[in-house]
Amino acid sequence: MLRALPEWFGIEDATTAYIRDVRDLETYAAGDTGFLSLKHHNPRAAEIYVMGVVPGEHRGGIGSALLAAAEDALRARGVEYLQVKTLGPSRASRGYAATRRFYEARGFVPLEEFPNLWPGNPALLLVKRL
Repeated sequence: MLRALPEWFGIEDATTAYIRDVRDLETYAAGDTGFLSLKHHNPRAAEIYVMGVVPGEHRGGIGSALLAAAEDALRARGVEYLQVKTLGPSRASRGYAATRRFYEARGFVPLEEFPNLWPGNPALLLVKRL
């Protein structure tokens, strides 16, 4: 699924790492159309490690449904904060601009852009209180 999204996952080493890492992570799936994997940092905080929805299904509610299911499960366990990192706005990208709008429309707040967290790509940290 990630390889079907080259605008977001076009760095093969990173894509391979995501595929390897999600085997051990809590993952929510919408059949063959989308998935979301969570990484738990501590009992109060988790992170959307990776999320993808196949191109033909963008803006169809799958991402929102996956996020809602993950948030409900996290709240039930007492997790208070959810974070996500995405490409920062200092690097022009229509796809990632849409990604940032998606998260912000669902209550995430951009906190800080880290210019060197990912080699050659600025990372924006967004956080949501659950």
